[in-house]
Amino acid sequence: MSLNKEHQEICFKLLIIGNQAVGKTCLLLRYWKSKFPNSNITTQGIDYYIKKLEINKKKLKLYIWDTAGSERFRTITSNYFKAAHGILVAYSVEDQESFEKVGSWIQCIKEKCDNANISILLVGNKSDSKQRVVSLEQGEKLAEQYNIPFQETSALDNINVSESFDQLAIMCLDQYEIKSSTISPQSNIPKKKQENGETKKNCC
Repeated sequence: MSLNKEHQEICFKLLIIGNQAVGKTCLLLRYWKSKFPNSNITTQGIDYYIKKLEINKKKLKLYIWDTAGSERFRTITSNYFKAAHGILVAYSVEDQESFEKVGSWIQCIKEKCDNANISILLVGNKSDSKQRVVSLEQGEKLAEQYNIPFQETSALDNINVSESFDQLAIMCLDQYEIKSSTISPQSNIPKKKQENGETKKNCC
């Protein structure tokens, strides 16, 4: 892409990963359209959504891939780690197992991603829950262990959702600006354009 074009968009491929039922799709839908689904949604394989925004006077186009947390889809979803620029790792504060599996997800990133400087953000979702079993301090300690930023979010109450995705986008932008201005970050993005907030679902 030419950096001299007035209306240039910088494209980033982002993933949201984590165990099943931690609220990944709810987080994404809240960010994408500021809405919370009325019923439970289980991602079957891979979906993706497009979000446009402007940060530091730069026009960004985010291709955000929503991945299934179920073990039976793990082979499918791991293929999408390649060429990703940023990954949001989510767990639920009311699900101890999802918290304990964060290390496995980060290990998967290291094994599957071909981007050594990939941006990673840890998110503890469902902070509104009265059935919390994972404390804020535990989340902060885990993020410190992996040297990555951390946010607690609530897709239901719309707490820190936009802030988390925007933070990840800024991290990707920082990495992009470190690289040569002649390198395009558009590799491995969907060929078919999605306009007006439409989504495309992949067959599994």
